[in-house]
Amino acid sequence: MTLDELPTGRILDATFFERDTRAVARDLLDKVLVRELDGRLLWGRLVEVEAYLGPRDLAAHSRGGRRTARTEVMFGGPGHAYVYFTYGMHWCLNFVTREMGMPQAVLVRALEPGPGVGRCGGPGLVTRALSIDRALNGVPLRPPDLYVVDDGARKRRVFVTPRVGVQGTGVWEKRLLRYVVDSPALSRPVRRKRVRTL
Repeated sequence: MTLDELPTGRILDATFFERDTRAVARDLLDKVLVRELDGRLLWGRLVEVEAYLGPRDLAAHSRGGRRTARTEVMFGGPGHAYVYFTYGMHWCLNFVTREMGMPQAVLVRALEPGPGVGRCGGPGLVTRALSIDRALNGVPLRPPDLYVVDDGARKRRVFVTPRVGVQGTGVWEKRLLRYVVDSPALSRPVRRKRVRTL
């Protein structure tokens, strides 16, 4: 893909991410995630993300203020990629939010894939389709590696549901922190009984 085929617009800078994590998650929907790789442009439109709210969030890697080699990037400045390996199977991409020292992030769960990009209906499929792995952990979200573009696309109605796969986290299991738009590319459909619209 060439630059001519990529949706054009404003690249989101660190100030976009230095806000309430829930607001960042909501506002990321319908923006375009771009990966530059070996002269190619791989991209998809964000349709499903989850907010993780730091030390008090029992589903977050930084719960209880845990600071490890893996989570260190979350304690840094906003607008960086946090990439980790999960279940011994696949990589997950997150965007670090809030100010330095506030370890919060937004997990990318699904994209509507751009031309030539494979299926992106799940965190592992997103990273596989965009060739994202540990090498991008900690990189700032800006060219030439990985960034988000606001191309002015019409905003669809946002639905908020409980997050996926956070069983055993007490009240956090039911918190409405998964943000989606109506799209066939979602990792799983929205269950209308446990949803709120924004």
